[in-house]
Amino acid sequence: MANDFITASQAAKKWNISQRRVQILCATGRIDGVFKLGENWAIPKNTEKPHDARRKQEII
Repeated sequence: MANDFITASQAAKKWNISQRRVQILCATGRIDGVFKLGENWAIPKNTEKPHDARRKQEII
């Protein structure tokens, strides 16, 4: 089971965003299947990076 999850730090490196941004996404429910283990977030390994809702989508 431990191999099925990654930390916020690992997700930040994988998605090329800051660890703090990953923590905010977890805390606001933007990532499905996350839970806290003490002070750390456990994020499912196969989760895709969520869309950045702070930006408007480009019109093509």
